[in-house]
Amino acid sequence: MPTDSSSEAHDAALQNAVTRVLTALAGPDAALREGQLEALEELAKPGSRVLVVQATGWGKSAVYWIATSMMRDRGDGPTLVVSPLLSLMRDQVAAAERAGLVAATLNSSNIDAWSQIEADLAADRIDVLLVSPERLANPGFGARVMESLAGRLGMAVVDEAHAVSDWGHDFRPDYRRVVDVLGTLNPQTPVLATTATANERVVEDVAAQLGSHTLVLRGPLARSSLTLAVTPPMDPLARFAWVADHLAQLPGAGIIYTLTVSDAHRLAEVLRQRHGDDPALRTAAYTGALDGAEREQLEDALRRNELKALVATSALGMGYDKPDLGFVVHVGAPPSPVSYYQQVGRAGRAIDHALVALLPSASDEAVWDYFATATIPKPAEVERLLALLADADAPISVPTLEAESGIRRGRVELMLKQLAVDAVVERSTQGWTATGKEWSYDQAHFDSVLATRRREADIMRRYVRGQGCLMQLLQESLDDPSAAPCGRCSVCRSELPDGLKATADPETMRGVRRVLRTERHMLEPRKMWPGGAFGTRGKIPASLAADAGRVLVHADAPEWLDQLGGCLADGSAADTELLEHAVRTLADWSKTWADRPTCVISLAATGQTALTESVAAHLATAGRLPHASWPIRPVPTDLTGADEAAQWREQLAGEPPADVTAHTVVLVIDRSSSGWVASVATAALRQAGAARVLPLVIHRTVG
Repeated sequence: MPTDSSSEAHDAALQNAVTRVLTALAGPDAALREGQLEALEELAKPGSRVLVVQATGWGKSAVYWIATSMMRDRGDGPTLVVSPLLSLMRDQVAAAERAGLVAATLNSSNIDAWSQIEADLAADRIDVLLVSPERLANPGFGARVMESLAGRLGMAVVDEAHAVSDWGHDFRPDYRRVVDVLGTLNPQTPVLATTATANERVVEDVAAQLGSHTLVLRGPLARSSLTLAVTPPMDPLARFAWVADHLAQLPGAGIIYTLTVSDAHRLAEVLRQRHGDDPALRTAAYTGALDGAEREQLEDALRRNELKALVATSALGMGYDKPDLGFVVHVGAPPSPVSYYQQVGRAGRAIDHALVALLPSASDEAVWDYFATATIPKPAEVERLLALLADADAPISVPTLEAESGIRRGRVELMLKQLAVDAVVERSTQGWTATGKEWSYDQAHFDSVLATRRREADIMRRYVRGQGCLMQLLQESLDDPSAAPCGRCSVCRSELPDGLKATADPETMRGVRRVLRTERHMLEPRKMWPGGAFGTRGKIPASLAADAGRVLVHADAPEWLDQLGGCLADGSAADTELLEHAVRTLADWSKTWADRPTCVISLAATGQTALTESVAAHLATAGRLPHASWPIRPVPTDLTGADEAAQWREQLAGEPPADVTAHTVVLVIDRSSSGWVASVATAALRQAGAARVLPLVIHRTVG
């Protein structure tokens, strides 16, 4: 039992750390918020487990910087922080250094610095090490770094801890494995988990994984600085126009979220065309497809107010810290009120007023349906992977599993991580192997997860319809007992705030349509045969490969809304606008051709014969080229890549519909998602003597 003198020394050490860190972070007048001292006092105890659920901006990171400072003062080892995103880690490194701590991160963008950082860790010159859950699950990292830290960590921190639970809106299998790593630590090591986005079920799940003696500290989640607004539903084109019209009047600098990568780039281009000459209204697209250096550059530009907004996907979500962020606009509703709360929480952290606006559309629900099932494993695919691993004599790489199984790489990686959580597979530096542990599909569990996601979608429908105070709906979705009407949102006030309009200007919409129709979409040729049912695998020989192709209409492009509901849906002949677009696309494309086309061949892959023939005939007439149709039976669209490619090879066996010897062929295809029909048809044409093949897909679908 501690003596009075040791208790006084502890209190003094804690107070010194509080004063030093808070002063460094927020100035000499800063004081602890309610709940922070309780968390700090608990973390001072050996073996403690603390889960903090507090609103964005409450100061969760201040708790672990203060605790780290106190522990380092008394001679404890460094703190390990598990953080989900590079952008968040960069912000945390900077915040830790402002707090007087030496911080470092090991991630894919600083590999050259790893040796020095690891040497500094070994010499105890680093106070805080930040890593991603993916890095923590990497076997090489575990053997090299974690084994050296396991017995001497002062504290472990799991940030954005809702991702540990598959009941959460952003479950990540690598996060679940973090708990396994925590189990290898010295039992006396305190563990802190933090999140702003966890309902009661997620809190209970995370707390149970941390340990039965976990202290849960939960505070109110209302954000008094946010004014929430939702507009009446608009079609996708109108939403782009609305943003273009309102950008100048939105307060300060902010984030404009889209549901897809393509929408982020397209909206950024619309805004560039509309406001490109005004430096105060500069915007840029931000997605997970950008490399780390470019993402960091854009984050810093927004932080310095050099940009009016980033048009971003959820890649700019958790943890991005710009305290004076003035607005968040969503072009499309996320599928979960919890993820929506997490994203709007970027705004208004250190200012009294920030605007949050949601622009819904009926088309959003198709995206919700996709996300609801995207992370749920398909038993047939899992069994296919496990069979390949069971038959292997050595570890197998992800690219090999992709080729052998015919399952897309992203799905392969996700399933392997999910199986690793249950110890059915394991990863080494050479690849993946099966452990021999039996796997069974937990139908009841995944049905329950899916039901939870659908309930969350129902809450978003209520939000979109304005069926109650918007802030209260978000709080209730997080089981916040303090939920109450905010008095500020567009529902409480019965009007849109800050002069926002409920509709888009028709003239702006016409301008947006013109801009978007100038965009050219590439059809990148497949580089590898799929293996599996197709048989052949490996690189597609140059003698059988297509040139880079083009797509006339990509996915649910809002500038082609009439056509998406007309000829692209029912397969009727293309209208004049689409035919003119096809000619303009070829005219632009011709600037890259090595040889001018000498014939056109049409292939109605999904049975839209009238559509395909009308486009092909129009191009043939415009270019004064011969035209032939390739009669085939449509192939099902829900096959694996290998199965689809195998069926196309069977369909397209034999002679093409015309002599293509030495010809450069424009191959017109009605619709494709995977692109396999273009690759297999090209190979058949090249084998028949075609010199080059230029694939043109009328409608590239997603799914």
